[in-house]
Amino acid sequence: MSGVIPHAQPPPDPRHDKPVHPLSLWRWRHNPLYRYTDRLQGWIALALLLLVPVLGLGAMFVAGGAAQHHYRAAAEHRKETLHRTTAVLTHDAPGHPEPGSAEARETRYPATVRFTDPDGRTRTAKTDVLPGLAAGSSVHVWVDKDGAIAEPPMPDAQIRSRTMGWALIAFVTVTLAGAAVYRCTTVVLRRRNLAEWDTEWAETAPRWTTSP
Repeated sequence: MSGVIPHAQPPPDPRHDKPVHPLSLWRWRHNPLYRYTDRLQGWIALALLLLVPVLGLGAMFVAGGAAQHHYRAAAEHRKETLHRTTAVLTHDAPGHPEPGSAEARETRYPATVRFTDPDGRTRTAKTDVLPGLAAGSSVHVWVDKDGAIAEPPMPDAQIRSRTMGWALIAFVTVTLAGAAVYRCTTVVLRRRNLAEWDTEWAETAPRWTTSP
């Protein structure tokens, strides 16, 4: 209808047809439809691609160092507050269905042991031992100040494993944060592009729709 301004239709955006790498924005930077917001999006993408790996590695070292310090301090504290002693099984430990297998070497079964606490008293309690140990076998246990069997200090292998786990979590968190920042930036700039297009179309459309 003459004199009616149609709704603005944004130009086709190749990024909506299929996923496009952020740096591909530079490929069409000379396109007449290329806007300053597209250039800004490209610079943001480049900055994130450069910063995220650096920040991720930095976060890995910081988180890993903090985790290692924490777990080593906790292990040293337990070594200082616990007492390591020798206990004797009072009964045979349960046997594993596959003796000698890798699973059997990693499996532990609860068994009753007899030991002497730091005050010199003879006590009995349950602790986890290797499968198949006969009554009278000796095992090492850690006892707290009250004479109860406690969890042993964390071994070095477990400290390294947890340290690497926290370092990996830190790197993944930074990476996801960078992706979220780029995604939010893309949405904001896209909305701004559409708003500017509506404004420009409102100024241009009357020249196309006015009757001669």
